[in-house]
Amino acid sequence: MSTLVLCVGKLKEKPYRQMADEYLKRLSRYGKFEEAEVPDLPEAAGSAALGEQVKAKEGEALLARIRPGDRVIALTIPGKTADSPSLAAHLQELRNAGAGRIVFVIGGSLGLGKNVLERADEELSMSPMTFPHQLARVMLLEQLYRAEKILAGERYHK
Repeated sequence: MSTLVLCVGKLKEKPYRQMADEYLKRLSRYGKFEEAEVPDLPEAAGSAALGEQVKAKEGEALLARIRPGDRVIALTIPGKTADSPSLAAHLQELRNAGAGRIVFVIGGSLGLGKNVLERADEELSMSPMTFPHQLARVMLLEQLYRAEKILAGERYHK
């Protein structure tokens, strides 16, 4: 089983990049964990329709990285919430069901386009609060690491 964290935008700030790299390194002992980025487009000012066009174009780039057999989990504010043990159990269920690759998708500053949400198999929310997508990526990687520790029966401290 492999896991891909697929994101709009680069991690430009050094602290975020360092944290993401650290969690990817830690995750490597549990399986194949990767991240991929697609470019974020400039926000369209003044029109909701233009914003939808930006999300759709970013979505096309995201969808180009998703394979037909992938299990796609879109990170959205209204998605289902889970605590860490529940996330771990869900990942185990997906593995037991034969999921090939699990792809977590994080949108850009405008969110995810309808095209990506239609392709998603499920939506997951980290919180009803809004986080910068750079921070959301690090938080997701940390939660994946925590889930792997739980599944391995290992202790995980703060």
